[in-house]
Amino acid sequence: MKKRSNLTSIDVGTTKICTTIAEVNDSGDVYVVGVGVTPSNGMHKGLVVNINEAREAIRTSVKKAEQACSYKVESAYLGVTGRHVSSMNNKGVVAITRNDRLVRPEDLKRVLSSAQSVGMPDDRRLLHVIPRGYSVDGQVGVKNPVGMYGFRLDVETHIITAAATSIQNLVKCIRGIGIDIDDLVLEPLASSEAVLTADEKQVGVIIADIGGGTTDICVFKDGSIYHSAILPVAGYQLTRDVAIGLGLPFDVAEEMKKRYGSVMPVYDTKMETSNPVSEDGHGVSYQDLCDIIRARVEEILRLILLELPSSDYESLVPAGLVLTGGSSNLSGIETLGREIMRLPVRVGVPTHISGITDSLRDPAYATSVGLLLWGARNEGKSKWGGGNWFSNRFRQMAVRIKKMFFL
Repeated sequence: MKKRSNLTSIDVGTTKICTTIAEVNDSGDVYVVGVGVTPSNGMHKGLVVNINEAREAIRTSVKKAEQACSYKVESAYLGVTGRHVSSMNNKGVVAITRNDRLVRPEDLKRVLSSAQSVGMPDDRRLLHVIPRGYSVDGQVGVKNPVGMYGFRLDVETHIITAAATSIQNLVKCIRGIGIDIDDLVLEPLASSEAVLTADEKQVGVIIADIGGGTTDICVFKDGSIYHSAILPVAGYQLTRDVAIGLGLPFDVAEEMKKRYGSVMPVYDTKMETSNPVSEDGHGVSYQDLCDIIRARVEEILRLILLELPSSDYESLVPAGLVLTGGSSNLSGIETLGREIMRLPVRVGVPTHISGITDSLRDPAYATSVGLLLWGARNEGKSKWGGGNWFSNRFRQMAVRIKKMFFL
């Protein structure tokens, strides 16, 4: 199937909504032509809490992106996060019974289907079933077994599930403005497309996307995803701590955090005698501001360590930690990360794109860019495929609902 000439991503975050439209050439290169960013309403910690407010905020973001280029958004790749997301590793095995003993593409589908046959409550749906590696007749480390000979095919997969109702609420907001969904993608998976290198994924690396409402974690090893988790603590809690600790309105605390906050402050600067003042005249102690922020960031970094599947994390992820998301812009966060984790730490900025990218060269837009790169890499595959949580029955129902309300 021929790739489309343009793709759209919608990152519905707790603090902002970013719609990005890009052209994609035959080589898969991404050229951004439109960006629309608006404050997020109706969202809390990655979950929809007010459908009407969230829908209108998304509509405004999409409209801004469309006004920047000549494209009309008909469908988009959508990021998913929230504490309701969970993951597990599972294995599948099938026999190759044909006389020629040749592994074919349909065998890959069978073994993946076997791996995802896990007991799952009715209120949860599959989001991703990602093959981590295959083995043929006990030969491990096989990346693509198609064309090999064997009697038995094994696969180890990383399975990601989500609460059906949480996803349905988000999907309803997108469909409510007449936009179809190309795919639902776990946000740290998307961010990894934008900020990680192939070498880091091969050696072993953690990506932590510290956004407004959640900190999204993925561990990569041997070129594939090894573990994923969502922490319900991020930039919102930083701002809330500053607001409570210093007696500031939330908006003022957010401004002070962004303008003056540091997790490795230098107190022998002019800040000792000239404490920060907000635009509306609120003044605070620079040392108190930074101490509050540092304490919360230390907590987030230690929670990331606790989420790792192995206590021997130094050998699991020798490439270290890559921080991204808006909260990773805090001054000194790399140095603090290295002190606490005793690993290499860097801040990941989106790459591999061109076009209108000045505003996107920022960790806050890793998910938006990553969704486009994910789409460019996977475009042409069957829609809703690859372990997506939508069943055929649900898709048929969604089509009927769309015809009733949007046509």
